Amino acid sequence: MENRTIRLAPGGGFESAELIDGGQPAAPGQGEITVRLRASSLNFHDYGVVKGPMAPKHEARIPMSDGAGEVTAVGDGVTEFREGDAVVSTFFPDWLAGDPVDEGFGGTPGDGIDGFARESITAAATSFTRAPVGWSHAEAATLTTAGTTAWRSLFVHGNLQPGQTVLTLGTGGVSIFALQMAVAAGARVISTSSSAEKLERLKAMGADAVINYQETPEWGSAVRELTDGRGVDHVVEVGGPGTLQQSMTAAAVGGHVSLIGVLTGVKGEFPLIQALLRQLRLRGVLVGSRADQQNLVTAMEATGIRPVIDRHFPLTELVDAFRHEESGAHFGKICVDI
Repeated sequence: MENRTIRLAPGGGFESAELIDGGQPAAPGQGEITVRLRASSLNFHDYGVVKGPMAPKHEARIPMSDGAGEVTAVGDGVTEFREGDAVVSTFFPDWLAGDPVDEGFGGTPGDGIDGFARESITAAATSFTRAPVGWSHAEAATLTTAGTTAWRSLFVHGNLQPGQTVLTLGTGGVSIFALQMAVAAGARVISTSSSAEKLERLKAMGADAVINYQETPEWGSAVRELTDGRGVDHVVEVGGPGTLQQSMTAAAVGGHVSLIGVLTGVKGEFPLIQALLRQLRLRGVLVGSRADQQNLVTAMEATGIRPVIDRHFPLTELVDAFRHEESGAHFGKICVDI
């Protein structure tokens, strides 16, 4: 095949994913580059598309929002990249810097437009940033969604400072990145999981305290006890309605809660009185801009942080990769080699 590609039928679904020849991409035009993709990484958002609920209903779609590889051709006017450069995609190709201006996923690869489950693509050069020096393509592919989300939560909006306290939930990509970044910034981290083995791994990575949320259903109160009744400065909230109440309990007065994930669903009661009385700062975080990702790349190189990769799957086993994600057994990122 000239350009092996995974394509979903309208409406998605694991059974609809098929391997096709996507054809060679067009030669790069003004401001464009062609990239030989080498890796992608899985996110809960991608799972929603491939599984079906978030897939376009009336058109086929190439999934995957994360893509990393090397530049194979450069169009006129491109000065930032040259052939052979290692690059990684951005989640919002048109959001270059500043505050967000668009709503939803209309321009997001793998959702509103075709994504990176293929071997080669031609796109605007500004749809990519450089990858961290010395990183594998699989490592770089973890930055597009998970890495940039954690970065924006803690540093762009949270203004994390040394000595502050951060709460992370579970062991998915965003949470692991947030733990690593917070530790590197000199913060104290409290982490949760339902697995004793995973809790030990979190401690080994620098978590100051860990809580088994199955054994301690009121883990928000447990977090307050670990902080002498004060609560944490930042909560990286990836669970959604099923965990928000406990996350808000865990936060300090005036604390910052990044609303990121919907792992427990999209509907639930909102504890308004708690938010008001404790003057919590709740901020919805939907990944970040190209400038955010560029700053993240610089920070990864400066700190020496490397992503935690759970398993690799070949592109032809993309559905198996999502079944592994669905099981909840992973620790860190699941990557796809292309």
